[in-house]
Amino acid sequence: MTPTVWTYLIVCPLVLLAGFVDSVAGGGGIISLPAYLLAGIPVKLAAGTNKLANGCGTALAAFKYAKSGNVDWSCAIPAAVFSLAGSTLGTSLAVYLRDEVLKFIILAALPIAALILFFIRKTESGKPEKPRNKVILYSALIGFGIGCYDGLIGPGTGTFLTMAFALVLNFTLLKSSGCARMANLASNIASLVVYLSHGDVMFSVGIPAIACSMLGNWLGSRFAIRGGSPKIRLVMFAVLGLLFVKTALELFGVIDF
Repeated sequence: MTPTVWTYLIVCPLVLLAGFVDSVAGGGGIISLPAYLLAGIPVKLAAGTNKLANGCGTALAAFKYAKSGNVDWSCAIPAAVFSLAGSTLGTSLAVYLRDEVLKFIILAALPIAALILFFIRKTESGKPEKPRNKVILYSALIGFGIGCYDGLIGPGTGTFLTMAFALVLNFTLLKSSGCARMANLASNIASLVVYLSHGDVMFSVGIPAIACSMLGNWLGSRFAIRGGSPKIRLVMFAVLGLLFVKTALELFGVIDF
């Protein structure tokens, strides 16, 4: 397809917003992927172009978190490596489950996730972080488990990574978000390589989308680093609510993306 001015007017502002949300709390794909589809871009091209723009934006956000000292590398590296393995397994399992079953799983899990996020507020400032050997082990397990979710279902992966690091490792939401961006960056790169090899990237839309995603991620990471855990928590609640509404509407046939 040939993009029109309306393509850019739809995609660019929403990708910027998605980059902001993703860099703070994860879950930006809930906004960005529908943006490409609303602009009339075919599904495979939309997914590949989305990975291109999101990957560049996530790289910038990951750099800002690392520069500010809010990335624990003993967490980020094993989580990134094992999330790739988990995503591969989850993708393989996805073909055996009906789409409706996966969506029911999401609807059941999201209220529980919201309660956990509320619980994190009560605990994250009062417990010491785990020892380094446990951080490495638990990060690998979290990366593998949520990587499976990413391959199996997908939406909200960054949000769930952030919550898991905070709950299991006793990290602040700010440090958890920094580690989650690193893990997300690894999975985005792996996915992008696949899409590029199949020619499923629309560069005429993807290049301006990269600029918008990077701006959104820069603004979002700046917002998160300066605001700390309270601001991250607010955005995460918004992401969980948005994901719940989107999944329910898809399940009942109101929308198709």
